[in-house]
Amino acid sequence: MVDPADGPHKARSARHLAAIHAPAPRGSPRYAEGFQQGSSPRMRTIRIHVDQPLAVGARLNLPEQAGEHVARVLRLEVGAAVTLFNGDGHDYPSVLCEVGKRAVSVQVERVESPANESPLALTLAQGVARGEKMDLIVQKATELGVARIVPLQTERSEVRLDPVRAEKRLAHWRAVAASACEQSGRARVPEILPALPLQAWLDGLADRDALRLALLPSGELGLRALRFNGAGGILVIGPEGGLGERDVQALRGAGFGGLQLGPRILRTETAGLAALAALQALHGDL
Repeated sequence: MVDPADGPHKARSARHLAAIHAPAPRGSPRYAEGFQQGSSPRMRTIRIHVDQPLAVGARLNLPEQAGEHVARVLRLEVGAAVTLFNGDGHDYPSVLCEVGKRAVSVQVERVESPANESPLALTLAQGVARGEKMDLIVQKATELGVARIVPLQTERSEVRLDPVRAEKRLAHWRAVAASACEQSGRARVPEILPALPLQAWLDGLADRDALRLALLPSGELGLRALRFNGAGGILVIGPEGGLGERDVQALRGAGFGGLQLGPRILRTETAGLAALAALQALHGDL
């Protein structure tokens, strides 16, 4: 389902489109600001991801960028409400107790458990895409409720990551996912694994009960005919150029069925997101 002709000659327009929808940098005016569903536009919820344990009564300094955003952009004052989360599945409504030039501190008032995680646990195994495309995929997949993202190196992958670059991209993708949770209201940040060659990932794949699917132009399975159990599903999407013959053989050998999404060929940054949205609509919570 990924366009085999999606090559370098289309890179400029693809970058332009991706840039339009790319996640705002942490600390920008969009960062951490959201509106509760069904609320008045004035009932703004400021959500901030912090990478540390949280508990009622705890007092802590906000991360530097979040603190600058709260103090300089939003101009919040002592006593203002914010909501912290660390990815453990809980929200921690808090209040600002100090707004200084060097630090902004908050105190956790209570803990809440939002019921907004999809009952359909999906892993997106995505062939690494070029540039902002991968950021877009991570951001929107997070908003669509994906539980895990696995960046894959496949036969036709155009992006090759050395160890240093791979580590930097992993940290960046995890930050993109956390930012998407801030915006979308999720309290559980999807797990993002280090990039792996397809065969190495298949060799270590332990989710034996999850429904295994690969998006293929000649796939034999339709969306409505799928049946998921409590283990959810795994969806493999090829990079620009699609999955190669060796990729398909390896996936078939590991028990992956071919999923047919429709009659049109989709780009890699469209294919996985469209499939996730359709699966959540038919079998999840959309």
